This record gives sequence, structure tokens and C-alpha cells, in this order.
Amino acid sequence: MTNPTFGKKIDGVNYNARYGVYAVIPNPEKSKIILVQAPNGAWFLPGGEIEAGENHMTALERELIEELGFTAEVGEYLGQADEYFYSSHRDKYYYNPAYLYEITHFTQVDTPLEDFNQLAWFPISEAISKLKRGSHKWGVEQWQKNHQI
Repeated sequence: MTNPTFGKKIDGVNYNARYGVYAVIPNPEKSKIILVQAPNGAWFLPGGEIEAGENHMTALERELIEELGFTAEVGEYLGQADEYFYSSHRDKYYYNPAYLYEITHFTQVDTPLEDFNQLAWFPISEAISKLKRGSHKWGVEQWQKNHQI
């Protein structure tokens, strides 16, 4: 099975690979999920780039502390979705394989280390409509299918 791909790969463009790990984090009732709003106004699933020496779990653990102040129990792997996009903020083209996981339980242990993001809980359908990346929308839809939500 091939990974779903979002965005348009433009011939002749040099893409920077940016491997990322992201989480679908529902509230206990599974009626809402938390999203992170970047300073540019775009909404994303919590998570981010996998740094040198990290695996999916160590990167996700770090990102959740940085963005949310959460520790979490990771549930099932939802899959990989690839995305091609241009970042006007960084003036670069990116190839972004997104590795998506569900979180089954979380604990707020601290305030987020990154204080420049906004955090908000949204009903699932509203969250999907707000998400900027097609790969993130796909991850939430996979989570919904797996839980018949």
C-alpha cells in the first residue's frame, strides 16, 4: 500500500526533507481534539520535526512537552502521510512525511515550553476543517475510522 500524498510535487524543485511525528489527542469523551496554532495563524496537530538521534517516540515525547506541557501514553500508529509544500516563512520547499499516532491518555505536567503557540480543543469535524495540512486531516480521519467516531 502506498502512503497518501498531499500537496503538489513540482518538477525541478529541490525539496528539503522534514520528517515529522504528530499526535491525535482526544479529550476523555473523544468528542474533541487539541490543535496547536502557530504564530502565522495556521492550525496543526501537536508534534513536529524528528531531530537527529531521535526515533518517533522520543521526538513525539519532546514535542508534546514543548508544545503542550503534556506527557502521554501513545496508542496505535495511524500511518504515514506524505506532504509537499512551500513554506513562505522559511522560503523553502518541503517534502514532509508525517508519522501519525493516537494518544490514549495524557497528563498536563507543566506549562508549554513554547509560549508562542495557541492551543485549543475543537469538535472533531471543526478540527479537521481548521487543519492546514492534508496529512494531518488524514490522520484525524484514520483515528475516527479506527474508533467508529
